[in-house]
Amino acid sequence: MVVVDVQMGFEDPRWGPRNNPQADSNIAALIGGFARARLPIVYVRHDSDDPDSPLHPGRPGNALKPYLTAEPALVVSKNVNSSFHGTPDLNAWLQAHDIAGIVIAGITTNHCCETTARIGGNLGYQVWYALDATHTFDRTGPDGTVMTADELAHATAVNLHGEFATVTSTDLLLAAVGSDVRH
Repeated sequence: MVVVDVQMGFEDPRWGPRNNPQADSNIAALIGGFARARLPIVYVRHDSDDPDSPLHPGRPGNALKPYLTAEPALVVSKNVNSSFHGTPDLNAWLQAHDIAGIVIAGITTNHCCETTARIGGNLGYQVWYALDATHTFDRTGPDGTVMTADELAHATAVNLHGEFATVTSTDLLLAAVGSDVRH
């Protein structure tokens, strides 16, 4: 399981309206399920180069959210959208451990999570995208039109499903790993 950018900085109001208030509880449930099933968990942290970003390493918002309590098999640090373009090299680690499939959950749905799914699919991994274990924020396009976070999440699901990933849910993934009990 690849847990993307679940960091305190995304609680900052500067991001604007978000969707899916259940995302954090779903991410926590997946982490618990994977930990109980003794399946590897990778935490990815965005270390922004922008000193004004809440995700900059010198800011409190860079910290992972406190519910990420399971011991990760790997922690990747990145400063771009894809978890495959960080340190240490996620692709090399997955290959070294003969892992052919990944589950993606985290923040934000249409940026770092979607980019990680696309790159993972392009690299040949079987990707399961836990849409209800992600969230995003409203965004304004170049023409001034606002797309809501829900609209963006729907677009991500349509873009990914059947092309780069299988878009699925927390409950289906928990059942698949034999851990349908939520904590």
